[in-house]
Amino acid sequence: MLRGLATISFFADDVEAAGDWYAGLLGARPYFRVPGPDGRAVYLEFRVGDHQHELGLIDARFRPGAAGAAGAAAGEPGGAVAYWHVDDLEGAVARLVSMGARVHEEITERGEGTGFATASVVDPFGNVLGVMTNPHYLRMLTAATAEVGSPSAAREPRRDLSHVI
Repeated sequence: MLRGLATISFFADDVEAAGDWYAGLLGARPYFRVPGPDGRAVYLEFRVGDHQHELGLIDARFRPGAAGAAGAAAGEPGGAVAYWHVDDLEGAVARLVSMGARVHEEITERGEGTGFATASVVDPFGNVLGVMTNPHYLRMLTAATAEVGSPSAAREPRRDLSHVI
């Protein structure tokens, strides 16, 4: 079910300042930016490392569980959320809930028609687990397998690990 790390999201009160800090750390500017109504960034995204993982910086107002955020409740977990790519987002959330997790953030489309959608749950131990559909992850996987000469390897071998997770 969990195919690979797709995105990690950090939350910041000042996304522009956080973007500058991470740009200095990473030696690269964000490649994607979503402006808010005032023109300041509410979301910045970097590609990081050998596999071009995504690092998203999100305005803290949108953190699941934050005061004023949609569906927020006092005492909810917050902070960084690692998102794992899954092929079936609704099915993954349903499975996690059936195993005792509770929904932390409902399935949310991220950019109309882009194919990106996220959800998160709180596992029975209090950890936030993010799952998402992420076309970038699939493109990177396809490109990596093409480099080793196996165009079908992006989907194979996929062992059934449903008994493990």
